[in-house]
Amino acid sequence: MKNLFKTLMPYKWTALLVLLLMAGQAFCEMNLPMYTQALIDTGIQNRGIEHIVPEAITVSEFEAAASGMTDDERLLWENAFITDADEKNDAGTAIYRRREMTDDELTALDESLLTPIVTRYAEKNGESFADAEASAGTETENVSDSSGSSRRINSNLLAMGIAYAGDCDQEAGLDLLAIQNAFMFRCGGLMLLMSVIVMAFTTLVSLLAARVGASIGKDLRSRLFANVMSFSSAEMDEFKTSSLITRATNDIQQVQMTSTMMLRMMLFAPCICTWSIIKVYQTHAHMNFVIVTGVIAILLMVVVMFAVAMPKFRIMQSLVDALNAVSREILTGIQVIRAFGREETEEERFDKANTDLYRNQLFVNRAMISLTPFLMIIMYGLSIWITWVAAGRIDAGGLQVGTMTAFIAYSMEIVFSFLMIASMAIFLPRAGIAADRIYEVLNTETSIKNKEDALELTDADRGEIRFEHVSFRYPDAEENVLTDIDFTARPGETTAIIGATGCGKTTLINLIPRFFDATEGRITIGGKDIRDIRLDSLRDAIGYVPQKGILFSGTVAENIRWGDEDASDEEMRLAADIAQATEFIEDRPEGFEREVSQGGANVSGGQKQRLAIARAVVKKPMIMIFDDSFSALDMKTDVTLRKALAEHTAGSTRVIVAQRVGTILHAEQIIVLDEGRIVGKGTHAELMENCGIYRDTAISQLSEAALA
Repeated sequence: MKNLFKTLMPYKWTALLVLLLMAGQAFCEMNLPMYTQALIDTGIQNRGIEHIVPEAITVSEFEAAASGMTDDERLLWENAFITDADEKNDAGTAIYRRREMTDDELTALDESLLTPIVTRYAEKNGESFADAEASAGTETENVSDSSGSSRRINSNLLAMGIAYAGDCDQEAGLDLLAIQNAFMFRCGGLMLLMSVIVMAFTTLVSLLAARVGASIGKDLRSRLFANVMSFSSAEMDEFKTSSLITRATNDIQQVQMTSTMMLRMMLFAPCICTWSIIKVYQTHAHMNFVIVTGVIAILLMVVVMFAVAMPKFRIMQSLVDALNAVSREILTGIQVIRAFGREETEEERFDKANTDLYRNQLFVNRAMISLTPFLMIIMYGLSIWITWVAAGRIDAGGLQVGTMTAFIAYSMEIVFSFLMIASMAIFLPRAGIAADRIYEVLNTETSIKNKEDALELTDADRGEIRFEHVSFRYPDAEENVLTDIDFTARPGETTAIIGATGCGKTTLINLIPRFFDATEGRITIGGKDIRDIRLDSLRDAIGYVPQKGILFSGTVAENIRWGDEDASDEEMRLAADIAQATEFIEDRPEGFEREVSQGGANVSGGQKQRLAIARAVVKKPMIMIFDDSFSALDMKTDVTLRKALAEHTAGSTRVIVAQRVGTILHAEQIIVLDEGRIVGKGTHAELMENCGIYRDTAISQLSEAALA
């Protein structure tokens, strides 16, 4: 999981901006239920009247209400109105206007003058205050004053006071419908404004999260590719090709998707939860036990599901690797499979890998999908529970309908925030495992790297290769593959290496470009230890033709110019002539612009080898290495090609791995390997005299006339 969060660190400032935007979004969203509460309680039920002190009152009613008040209450009552103005309504009745006051001041008056105002309201309706109080119920709700302290007021008594204020406003000639509409439009306008802000913030967050996710994917792919390109053959053997492909595609996609979700959900959930808790506290509904019960139930569900599914997440990616490996192997060897009639066997092998992954994914998906309905049941169950508890409170006067509506909305937001966290708990384990697999590659350092004071190869070094008592064994192997290899390959000469299959020929030449490093001894070029030479300089000096001709998607010309991007058309054509490739290239109308499919599937084995040789020749290297690169050529083409190579690469050091003695008869030096050791060294004639293994091989391959 640590590696997953590490991927987000370069984008911490963007994440901070997203957090601030989400905090603003959550704040606006959490105010919407408050305005909904106001629309229901004040706008609809109270006709837009917010306080029990009327906006205007007739002088006669003012005096009648004041007559039932104590001295302190009467002082507050008189100070609430402008009594020194001589104002009349349209009917000619004298009225007083309420002074300009803050909401906190008016709320304080609501609490202080509730009893005398409700008493007056009851008298006007032929009741006593005791009757009104009895019908109102015994429960109370909180009203906050300007100091922030809370006082409890029965909501039904408060509703009677609001009704009295409405009656007074109407008697004074005010338009109650206009008051109600003004309140509704004000609240509605604020809700619309909040919604627009939420929409804008949501859009910005989505854009930023998507951009960060895409950048993380691009960055990880680039870093992974760059690190893999630096791997030596030892690291490539440690991470199989199919696994590297999965890590570069499926795993990075998983991390990218989860990173986007983390920015959008993991940061948003705490914001919305925090604001919702604050708002729930401000409603003073006193039903927090319902929310706590719901959250505990959700957390228990998530913990159980996490414990069940986590082990399966850990093996899912390895199963994807296995499926990719089988698929790649079957597709690569499809011709061999058909030739041996093994289609059914390979189908069974693929089906097994596919079924293993299917069963794992089915288990995980079932577990995750089963979580959703349980969470929905908890959420809707909480809503029903809150409504049931609130109904009794409303009937008893301890709660208003709008307050209940707001409490339900805030409760659902709290539950929803935990649902988001639960959803992330589903994706985080798999993404965490994917990130660990990615960083396993990124944190692997290549065993073949430059020294700080690495040297450059120059033309003056001429390309003389010297093996000085070199031994080599593969990582974790118990025995050497090569032992005490000692010889010199000189510029302008051909050094051939021959031996039985598996004797270490390819391993030997792979030490020269440092695909591996020697375990013992050293290899020098121009007197410089190759471990002291910069890798790019070393490999620039080598033209390497592998045993299996490898071509890339593009044209013939592009494949040849892999050796030298700046090669002219004449140089490219000369390289093709030397490699005996011009004839089959120009047989097609497209010529050098002929398209080569992926892996060179549309050219023959011999054509692949000749194009690979042309690619090495156009580079004009000081050292040329041919790893049994003439095996697919007919004898005539082989002889002509070798003659052309000798003429045009006279100054190069040529190292050739061969299987056929007839192709290396004229080599200046032939190295005979047997079980990783040199058992013969010299010219053909010398080896025929003093090397039994070479002599036996030559006799088995060549006629007496050829040997003479």
